[in-house]
Amino acid sequence: MVESKIGEMERKCIYCGDHVSAESVIDFCGKCGKDVWGEKMFNAIVQNMEEAREKGDLVSTNTIGLTPLERKFF
Repeated sequence: MVESKIGEMERKCIYCGDHVSAESVIDFCGKCGKDVWGEKMFNAIVQNMEEAREKGDLVSTNTIGLTPLERKFF
């Protein structure tokens, strides 16, 4: 992720570096996701991740850029 505005992080695909929506439940773009897992599995992954977010079960483990003190809360 790259800081784009004060306090805001721009999300990038972990595979190609293309933009990923801030609302996305995944850290990769649709093109890369389909290339890696195929369209059917990619859609299932996204659906399951969105359902987990709605239930409150989705936890971010991305701690890149956080200080050691901030990381201990994850």
